[in-house]
Amino acid sequence: MKNLSMLALFFFILTIALSAGPGDVIKQMASPSSWTTGMAFDGKTLWTVDRNTDKLYQIDAASGKVLASLTAPGYFCTGLAWDGRHLWVADMDFTNTSTESYSGKIYQMDVQTGRTLKVIMAPASDPQGLAWDGTYLWVADNGTDELYQISADDGTTINTFKAPASDPRGLTWDGSYLWACDRSRDEVYRIDPKTGRVIMILPSPGPYPWGLAWAENSLWIADYQKDEIAQVTVFDDRPYTRSKERLAAITFTHDVINFGPGTVTALNVYLALPKDRPTQEILAIDYAQDPDGLHTDQWGQAAARFSKTDMKPQQRFISQMRVRAKIYDVMYHLFPEKVGPLKKIPVEIRNSFLADDDKYRLKDPVIQLAVKEAVAATDNPYWIARNIFDYLRDKLFYKRIGGWDIAPTVLQRGSGSCSEYAFVYIAMCRAAGVPARYAGSVVVRGEDASFDFVYHRWVEVYLPGYGWVPVDPSGGDQEWPRDQANFFGHLENRFLITTDGGGGSKYLKWDYNSSEDWEADGPVQLRLEMIADWDPLK
Repeated sequence: MKNLSMLALFFFILTIALSAGPGDVIKQMASPSSWTTGMAFDGKTLWTVDRNTDKLYQIDAASGKVLASLTAPGYFCTGLAWDGRHLWVADMDFTNTSTESYSGKIYQMDVQTGRTLKVIMAPASDPQGLAWDGTYLWVADNGTDELYQISADDGTTINTFKAPASDPRGLTWDGSYLWACDRSRDEVYRIDPKTGRVIMILPSPGPYPWGLAWAENSLWIADYQKDEIAQVTVFDDRPYTRSKERLAAITFTHDVINFGPGTVTALNVYLALPKDRPTQEILAIDYAQDPDGLHTDQWGQAAARFSKTDMKPQQRFISQMRVRAKIYDVMYHLFPEKVGPLKKIPVEIRNSFLADDDKYRLKDPVIQLAVKEAVAATDNPYWIARNIFDYLRDKLFYKRIGGWDIAPTVLQRGSGSCSEYAFVYIAMCRAAGVPARYAGSVVVRGEDASFDFVYHRWVEVYLPGYGWVPVDPSGGDQEWPRDQANFFGHLENRFLITTDGGGGSKYLKWDYNSSEDWEADGPVQLRLEMIADWDPLK
């Protein structure tokens, strides 16, 4: 029976390993000491450093067994990096902890002899992470919240970027990209070493990530609070992961009152019908009254039509649907190197979502010049879409002034609503060859039971190998690189998406969620109220 139990446990662990996605833990082991900070991989074994014991530990990655220990070169060591021959050790070099008098130093060590070969000054006084990119050292400083690329010869700073978030700790290098962890956010970030942009966000397996190492094609993370080292999956074929399920009922009401003095001879109200998507599962759609028709526009967007004739002054017409849905937080795991070329985009996608339209004006000189400035020389669809996203963060600020102007006007003005941001972003992506469309939604506003009449619209871009990926250009204007990246390939569970399309819908026009058209005999004034009420479901 014991053998059967062990066999079952083996297959259970194997199943977990085979199904692990980005950010999932596939192995855990105890840290060799209680104050583990930095970590590095020398090609065969892991190394950790302990802030309190001032010891370096060599660890077998398979078993967690300590193979050797050395005396650290400093007395407050925080980061490690391996350059192929030697170990580098970052140290805060405290003179007096009570006065917080310290300066950063970086030591080069020969682990065969335990001798210190070189010492250079760190670029700032609070180095917490260290990495080696094959040519240069990288330092994460917690005092300045900066990442520094420096020369290993004399510490000369080569480049400097803002840290992904406000509490940077460990660093490592995966062969092409830099990784950093943040203690306060409990996250790990993949970073473009040329620009400092965050291109992936993964959850940390523990509450205090510090040491980072890249080994066996995966991340290894030492947690200072849990005294554990975790091996975390990075590469996976699944384009996204879902979390934070929200079960909700959303009642959408479209309310029309004719204030007269004339008669509305014909009124058609269209409610956009939500569908299953990576971010949501539609459990049911119920109507207060049966629709007069169901229609699908040229983009494949379904809408329910409610019609009224001979609507006299002071009469009211209410169209209403109740949607029950599971809504998820969805994070796309975007690897630029895995995105296929533009020629891999299906013909039907290109034909539909590279087309021009009235709101976009793809050939306008303003759009053409902006694309030239933003895209530069890249032909990778990921970087085209990301460069345009970052370009608009510098060129636009969010402001609702009423109306939806065309893309060139919004770009020249320098401000826009979420819809106007979407029109500009779509125009630039399409002009650059990347298919783009918009998505529209109703939104949870604070509490689970809330109402929304402001709504939200963003963009989806088509990336070969991933499909349609959410991008919210109006959300990218954030201080920290991590928060900027959070709006590229990520969507929270606050949105019931009702609408997607390329614009100029046969039924919804340029609206989303709902739309209406009408004819009248004599002058009329219509009062329109469109509101979504959210209620949590158990």
